[in-house]
Amino acid sequence: MKKHIPNLLTLGNLFCGTVATIYAVQGNFEIAGILVLLGIFFDFFDGFAARILNVSGELGKQLDSLADMVTSGVVPGIIMFKLLATSPNLDTLENAPIVMNWMHFNFAPIQLLGLLLTLGACYRLAKFNVDTKQSESFIGLPTPAMSLFIISLPLIQEYSTIESIQNLISNHYFLILAILLLTYLMNAELPLFSLKFKEYSLKNNSIKYIFILISLVMLMTLQLVSIPLIIIFYVCLSVVSNRRRTT
Repeated sequence: MKKHIPNLLTLGNLFCGTVATIYAVQGNFEIAGILVLLGIFFDFFDGFAARILNVSGELGKQLDSLADMVTSGVVPGIIMFKLLATSPNLDTLENAPIVMNWMHFNFAPIQLLGLLLTLGACYRLAKFNVDTKQSESFIGLPTPAMSLFIISLPLIQEYSTIESIQNLISNHYFLILAILLLTYLMNAELPLFSLKFKEYSLKNNSIKYIFILISLVMLMTLQLVSIPLIIIFYVCLSVVSNRRRTT
């Protein structure tokens, strides 16, 4: 029975991602974001449970990536697709060329750029499954980190009282830049540290403790605005750590 526990947690991730997709299509980004967070929680603990129970296997590895593809691939792509439609400085549906009107589903073609995130996530997850170098660290930005960055944007736009930040997220140039940069980072040959602990000594895990401590401070002080900043900090800290290790 215990060998099925990690897979049930993975299926919990997939269930959350599937329901989040429905809410994202409806434009309910708050509930979609909560479900993505819950899915990422399941994603973290399925691997943890597999290691504790010593039941890791190829089936679990493939199932994990398939669930991540929905929760951290499809959902952020749809959210970015919808965000591009609401950009006030972008030609709206009334003025932009329309496609797929035969399906009664009209959208500006530039919105399709949001789905680059989905394609990039799919390619990254496929590479992860066949890459033996990513057992203790990551090569490229993990898809859950990309997903957290994206789901935070409409929530910051909704709840932040800082007008300049709201305007930035509404700007289609910023959104397109975020799409291109995140898609690249997911598949770049860029070593990033993992938050998995084999042991808890300060000496061997200093970079992880620094990241966790500063991230907690940012969360308490900046709240929602801190989420994309933490992802950026994670990448920058990994780059600095890699340079120190090679010098």
